[in-house]
Amino acid sequence: MTPPPPSSSIPDGRWTSRLPDLGPRGEGWVLIQFLLLGLLALAGSFGPAWAGAARAVSTLAGAALIVGGFILALRGLLDLRENLTPFPRPKAGTTVVAHGAYRLVRHPIYGGIILGSLGWGLVAASPAALGTAVVLAAFFDLKSRREERWLDEHVTGYVAYREGRRKLIPWVY
Repeated sequence: MTPPPPSSSIPDGRWTSRLPDLGPRGEGWVLIQFLLLGLLALAGSFGPAWAGAARAVSTLAGAALIVGGFILALRGLLDLRENLTPFPRPKAGTTVVAHGAYRLVRHPIYGGIILGSLGWGLVAASPAALGTAVVLAAFFDLKSRREERWLDEHVTGYVAYREGRRKLIPWVY
């Protein structure tokens, strides 16, 4: 029998993934995340690339994204409570959290960081920071796929919870 293709659905509703574990708890994913966040901070110093009215508008839009991202990520952190871990592999005994920010998206902490990163790129008026924010968003999409595989396997009810909820950005993705 041929294995299903990467990130495809199998009959029982679980998702398959060929993404690497990068450590028993996914430590490599966390290391890459911090490297990208450091690169994002550094990339913000390569600006501003625009000025005047465009800069004023981008600063306001960026500040709104930073605040919104902070609120989303903070609410996600607070909602997780005893389920919180810095690693993508869930802790033993993890239960589905479906309230607060988790009513809107499955990964509000990642989504909040993405929104804040895009906001930082706009506030800094830095194409390098905006590009890094896009790379960070793609990274969190991959990391969440790896995490969801583990959640499907180890957390009762996660498959049902996943249905009908956006992954990272409320009302968008």
